[in-house]
Amino acid sequence: MLTKAVIPAAGLGTRLLSATKEQPKEMLPVFSKTRSGELCLKPMVQLVFEQLHGAGFREFCFIVGKEKRAIEDHFTPDQMYVSKLQKMGKSGASEDLQAFYDMIEKSTLVWINQPEPRGFGDAVLKAKSFVGADSFLVHAGDSYIHSKNSGHLERLRKESDTAKADAAFLVQRVQDPRRYGVVEGTQEDGVVKVSRVVEKPQKPASNLAIMPVYAFHSVILKALEVTPSGVGGEIQLTDGIQKLVDWGLSVRAVELEKTDVRLDIGSPELYWEAQNLSYKYSLNDHTA
Repeated sequence: MLTKAVIPAAGLGTRLLSATKEQPKEMLPVFSKTRSGELCLKPMVQLVFEQLHGAGFREFCFIVGKEKRAIEDHFTPDQMYVSKLQKMGKSGASEDLQAFYDMIEKSTLVWINQPEPRGFGDAVLKAKSFVGADSFLVHAGDSYIHSKNSGHLERLRKESDTAKADAAFLVQRVQDPRRYGVVEGTQEDGVVKVSRVVEKPQKPASNLAIMPVYAFHSVILKALEVTPSGVGGEIQLTDGIQKLVDWGLSVRAVELEKTDVRLDIGSPELYWEAQNLSYKYSLNDHTA
């Protein structure tokens, strides 16, 4: 049963400069709603945490970059601020912030520093002491998926637990898969038995793009330890996953449903799209 979650949030976010010079891109806000139904803005990483907490996760490991404490500060409860909001009559905001703090108090949060941006695979490897021998979830801090009752997480969890996959992750069909990790394999009932994964191929063999939500057995850490770094000295998580395939282990991809809505803030264009989608989604009385 998956109860541990690793949230990498240490990237430089250079495509979103200068907004990301002093704050992680994961702290950039998108639209949401308070518990009382008021439209509000929340950092992307808070939405990810709240969704995972709602799905039963209670142990969290945040991989953060050096000299950027904004995420850790945000996840430090401040009861004086809640009281100040209450005195100002901001009941919706104070109740929502208190609910966020209650989730934090009921969870174990671990903070691990990634001194240099050496890739997504290296960030996951940094969580080795937190993971131990357990299975765990990896969820990027700059991407969020809306689905009914967090169904995408349940489908992923089912594939990991019931099918005993050594690695399972979400995929989505996209028009231009060249900027994603791309999956090849045989598909049945929305699940792909993966035979190959390629990071940002120039000539994609399929339009199934990896979405950065993964369920792993701890064997992925052994694979990443022997995965050589590539361009820029970065260790790619997709290369580690390919090693699992090469070792003959079970790797599965779970396709998102057509009604699932993905928010990505990795570039100015994607952030603009995420703002629009989150605003429309919140106005339609959906909850984060």
